[in-house]
This record gives sequence, structure tokens and C-alpha cells, in this order.
Amino acid sequence: MQAACHPCVRAKRPAPTVHPARSPSRSWTVPWQNGAVGQGLSGARVTVIGAGVSGLTCALRLAEAGARVRVLAAQPPPRTVSAVAAAVWYPYRAYPEEMVLGWSRRSREVFDELAQVPDSGVILRPGLELFWTPRPDPWWKTAVRSFRHAEPGEVHAGAAGGWRFEAPVVDTGRFLPFLLRRLQDRGTTPEIASFATLESAAGAAGGDLLLNCSGLGARELVPDPSLQPIRGQVVRISNPGLDRFQIADDHPGGMAYIIPRFDDVILGGTAEDGATSTDEDPATTAAILRRCADLEPAVASAQVLGIKVGLRPGRPAIRLEAERRGSLTIVHNYGHGGAGVTLCWGCAEAVVGVCIRSLQPDS
Repeated sequence: MQAACHPCVRAKRPAPTVHPARSPSRSWTVPWQNGAVGQGLSGARVTVIGAGVSGLTCALRLAEAGARVRVLAAQPPPRTVSAVAAAVWYPYRAYPEEMVLGWSRRSREVFDELAQVPDSGVILRPGLELFWTPRPDPWWKTAVRSFRHAEPGEVHAGAAGGWRFEAPVVDTGRFLPFLLRRLQDRGTTPEIASFATLESAAGAAGGDLLLNCSGLGARELVPDPSLQPIRGQVVRISNPGLDRFQIADDHPGGMAYIIPRFDDVILGGTAEDGATSTDEDPATTAAILRRCADLEPAVASAQVLGIKVGLRPGRPAIRLEAERRGSLTIVHNYGHGGAGVTLCWGCAEAVVGVCIRSLQPDS
């Protein structure tokens, strides 16, 4: 579940740098589905708009497929919505389900591999989802490991039930720098640039294809009025010794989730449709702390390290397709709702396929 483009971050430690130091895993390659990819985009020039998790994973996969990649973004990675995300693997408010299932499963497979890489920022955690109103099994259960119904003694006293499963937790403060290192090894570093339209971006960047990973920014860039913000506010605390995540989106007090990362825990949250403020709401912070302490009393004594607010890019359906505008070919990849991290690798591999087909002579 990912919290809330253009986030407001109030934290006591500096934001991660855009140019991180080298690490031992730089020679490690993220495996592709069904083996290594060929050079299907060899020599193609692709400009990626956006430097959040979708833009960076797409840029990396494109580079691995042989493309010459340039990344342009209005904000550096630490200032994107991706940096606000909790982020546990969970296909939250992303549609259509039949497509999201495959993309999210593929991402989970890649994150399972990345959990073996010390500086990737990925860790596998057991988790518990609780519900106060009985519900059928989730549509995504085949995409995770170790899914089972929780025993009565494993659930909150007021809950009607729950299920347990294992899922990747992605510390985006580590994962985004990891992706940047991988891209920099291939000669690509994101450039800060703002554009009013996709056509103006293409005119400034040149190239054979323009890949639109602009998140909520696509509402004006495309333009696409079907994109709507879903405001999310989270609280970052010190880790009081937790090693499992909990999710309860129908807690009587409101949405609640507890996501232990490495050195900290993200508490959430909110999902305010149409809200655009990225300012912290102290009353919301207090309510989040109360709800999460009800689920896990240990969080009540933890130190609050910061508040994060961001806007998820909500859309009735993810847009992943090519569009021709005169001589310009645009490949869109946006509208991931609260599941940008959960979907990133699956969508990135699908984007490569769309790009290859778009450059074929008869396309």
C-alpha cells in the first residue's frame, strides 16, 4: 500500500541524495521474466518523463533492452510521490484487476530477488490484514506467498477476521537511490525540467519515443481529466521492534496500517479523494497514531520522526498504451493509484514490449 506527486515531507533526517555513493551491488542485474531480454530497442532513443519509481524502473528496463535513455522530471526522485510511499506490496486502488494481478505478481517476483541484495531497500515481511466487516478472499491472493486465513487468536479482538501472507516491503529512501545507481552505470542521470505539454517535452528532448510516467502530472501534460488526486498522510516513527506489517482499511477509526521497514516504521493513513493539500494536518496525525496504537500498542511509545504527505494518481484504469500524435509516438504509463511501487516492475516490462512494437515498421 503506497501513500500518497509533489509531496510535502517533514522529517528530521536529510532527503536522500540524487547522486548516491557507489555500492557493491552495482554489477547485479535484476532478472527479466522468462530469462534475459534481447536488444529489442538497440539504438532507439527514448525520453522518459518522470523520475518516480515508475519512471526509473521503466528507464532501467529500456536501457537493458538496448535503448539510449534520457530521463526528464519536474522533481528529483526524493521529491516524488514514490518517496512518500510506505511501501508494502499491495495492489491498492489500481485497476483493472485482471491486468493489475499479472503486473503486481511480476513485481513481487522481482522484489523477492531484490530482497537478497543488501542495498536494494527491499525486505520480505510476514503480514496480517484485518477486517471489521466479513469479506471474501482478496482477488490478488494468488500473487503472494503463504496466503492463509488468520486464526481467531491472531486477530484484533474487535475484528471479524483476517488473512496472513508474506510480501515485500520497499524502503523507497533506499530503493530510489538503488535504481539511480543502476541507471548511472548505464550513463543516465535524471535531469530536472518542466514542460506544459508532452509535445513541448518531445520537442526539447528529441528521440524516437516519449514515455510518459508523469503520475498525477499527466492530468495537465496529456491532458487527462480522469486523473484525480488521492491524498495520503503518513507518520514515520522509530521501530519499537516490529517485524510484521498490519493493514486494516476498515478499522472503525479509519484506515490503519503499520509497515516496519529497516530502521523505522510507517504508520498510515488516509485516502482522501480529490484533496490537493500537501500540508500536514495535525489532527490527522493524531488520529493515525491512535488507530495504529489500537492495532499495535508498541507504536504508542515510539519516537515520531516525521510526517509525509503526498497525492496518489487515481484513475479508473491504468493507462499503459501507445498513442500517435502526428509524427510523435507517446507511450503512456500512469494512473497506478496507490500501487505505484507494487506495479513498477510488471508495468516496466510491459512498457518495453509496447515500445518495441511501436517502432516496428508496420505499427
